Amino acid sequence: MEAWLVEVTRAAVLIIDAMALVTIVAGTVEAFVSGIVLLLSSRTGHERRDVWLRYARWLVAGLTFQLASDIIETSITTSWEAVARVGAIAVIRTMLNYFLERDLAEVRERQRTDVDHVARTPRHAAAGE
Repeated sequence: MEAWLVEVTRAAVLIIDAMALVTIVAGTVEAFVSGIVLLLSSRTGHERRDVWLRYARWLVAGLTFQLASDIIETSITTSWEAVARVGAIAVIRTMLNYFLERDLAEVRERQRTDVDHVARTPRHAAAGE
């Protein structure tokens, strides 16, 4: 029974790692293409920020999948050295995820502040009168 659980766990880890890889590659390709389009056109800072936000969301999703894989992997790890390695990787991924989430929250707050500021600006002041 234990050998079967180990094999199923290994397969799950492999599948989840593949899902993380696909997620990160898809996000990277989208960000690359969007970035090239922005370079070739005169877009605003908001559009560049939107590309960054979308890419950060892809990365957070990929890191979340990788962290799930790490958690599952620790259940079949047999040596303390391997547990420490997986634990260190999990901590690094958690920290990356935390900082990406924090950056996303800051950008969202800035966008909200910008929208509120524009909404409160009188029309004649916005038109330069």
